[in-house]
Amino acid sequence: MNLEQVRALAAIVDTGSFELAARSLHLTPSAVSQRVRALESSVGQVVVRRTHPCTATPAGAVLVRLARQVELLEEESRDLLGITRAEPLALRVAVNADSLDTWLIGLLDAASTWPDVRLRFEVADEDHTLALLRAGQVGAAITTESEPVPGCRTFPLGVMRYLPVASADLAARFTGPDGVVDWAGIPGLRYDDRDDLQEHFLAARGSEAETPASQIPSAAGLRAALRAGLGWVLVPERTVEDELAAGLLVTLSDDVVDVTLHWHVWKVPSHRLDRLNEAIARAARDGLGPLPGGARGM
Repeated sequence: MNLEQVRALAAIVDTGSFELAARSLHLTPSAVSQRVRALESSVGQVVVRRTHPCTATPAGAVLVRLARQVELLEEESRDLLGITRAEPLALRVAVNADSLDTWLIGLLDAASTWPDVRLRFEVADEDHTLALLRAGQVGAAITTESEPVPGCRTFPLGVMRYLPVASADLAARFTGPDGVVDWAGIPGLRYDDRDDLQEHFLAARGSEAETPASQIPSAAGLRAALRAGLGWVLVPERTVEDELAAGLLVTLSDDVVDVTLHWHVWKVPSHRLDRLNEAIARAARDGLGPLPGGARGM
């Protein structure tokens, strides 16, 4: 096993195919294929699923993470030697859409001053972002899980509060004279197939939706659908404060859902990661609610 072979594997996972990986590495597809076959022979395991797109096997995920970490350490060494990199380093981070749409704006402001880094976000539900970290696709992740991944450190960020909200007209149609919401009948919204926050909310009330929820994989689109009365949804409190104050939206219940978020990041000595950790912690302090007991941050 050598680094060129591992880099070829990472390029395949990044681009999704041997052909595109070859183009990014300025090699022929045959040369990339030879490197991967040699790597598989060296480790005695298949490292890539030759599907469309290509994905890493569990063994390959370990090697992809190695490739990412070596790239980061190489950049740290160049800095110490005074060698200027031709282009910024990509830091891959898995985030949930609600965080990216709200409190992470503080991180974006900070990252605009980092000439040596470009952030590459992978968006997934907060219950599933950690799988991307385990697979080696990202070097850090925002997640609901507190148990550290091997080779990573973690710290709590804060609490994101969700409110059950609908348009005033929709709420009126599905609320009885006694003020009780028809949770089974009121149409719902969700972000994607993995967005099960509403299902858990209904289950806690001994109910389930009678019809499938409308699926809108866009934070802005979801709020537009909410305002239009297409359905109800659990949304971050801070995203609907103005509409609630104006009476355009209403809460369907006094109950809230508090989701505790955690930050997981590689244990790699890197000033770039240190800077990212500090910016994440600062953005969380400014944009998330406090944890029970007041603990938070690095």
